Amino acid sequence: MAFADRLLAAWYAGHPVLHLLRPLEWLYRGVVQRRRRRFLAGEGDIYRAPVPVLVVGNITVGGTGKTPLILWLVEYCRRRGLRVGVVSRGYGARPPRLPWRVEAGQDAALAGDEPLLIVERSGVPLMIDPDRARAVRALLEAEPLDLILCDDGLQHYRLARDLELVLVDAVRGLGNRRCLPAGPLREPLERLDSVDALLFNGADADRVEGFAFRLQPSMLVNLASGQRAGLDHFPPGQAVHAVAGIGNPQRFFATLEALNWRPVTHAFPDHARYSAGQLAFSPELPLLMTEKDAVKCRAFAAPDWWYLAVDAVPSPAFVAWLDAQLARLLPGRSDLKGCSDGSETA
Repeated sequence: MAFADRLLAAWYAGHPVLHLLRPLEWLYRGVVQRRRRRFLAGEGDIYRAPVPVLVVGNITVGGTGKTPLILWLVEYCRRRGLRVGVVSRGYGARPPRLPWRVEAGQDAALAGDEPLLIVERSGVPLMIDPDRARAVRALLEAEPLDLILCDDGLQHYRLARDLELVLVDAVRGLGNRRCLPAGPLREPLERLDSVDALLFNGADADRVEGFAFRLQPSMLVNLASGQRAGLDHFPPGQAVHAVAGIGNPQRFFATLEALNWRPVTHAFPDHARYSAGQLAFSPELPLLMTEKDAVKCRAFAAPDWWYLAVDAVPSPAFVAWLDAQLARLLPGRSDLKGCSDGSETA
């Protein structure tokens, strides 16, 4: 097990050696708290966009389902008649210049795996730049938009925001509730008191603290041919090689088990880059991966490689809450379309 995996396990399961990291944790806490205080005081170079900015982020290290929720928000806002764009840091991307407009068909090494996934699935205008404020400016110069979604960026205080949505893994929770490097928190726990909404990925029902949402498998897609198949494509009990290079690979493996398949698991680091040789597993079985991994593997995919598409399904209470927030943030948009058919929560 790699050091990063051992550290992650210690954060959530506990380990006595973590107390040795407390001095570094207090140093880290001091830095992030000063940055937050400067933002609240309006100090430094803070950009406020002329349109509302909605940040979708997390307070913990690791995956919490931001990308599926971003995709749901894109589609939901479009159904309301809103022109929406997305900005992202573009982790791991190596574009020739910044900011960089991500387009379908680009190399994942150029655009970043998550931004490319979002664009190829939705066609949304998307700009990457570690400086999110610069990305927003560039996107607004290129497109007439009503709303900006910021993928991650909760701790990026150079960008003013109108709404903060924080995602939490309902199963793993917040670990030992300590900050880096003694725990998984990017900011102290009290930061959650100031966000606009918490969403618990995998929760069965809304909680007092926030809303439930789940990730629902929708189809299988063949990497080589593009063929789409239902979730009954493989019979119950089918053994498959399961590849996941995401923040929480176990969530993907558990999803395959819930679909009654038998995954032979292959966990890779988040944002891992692959080669055909790395994925030449034995014995020969169909290979299933996440959509995020698939955008990096199409060029050398074998005929029996598939990805599992998943969709975010937030609770009806969250949808109603979001409706109210959009009406508040866009008071001049009396033309906002209603969502009375309930299809957005299906």
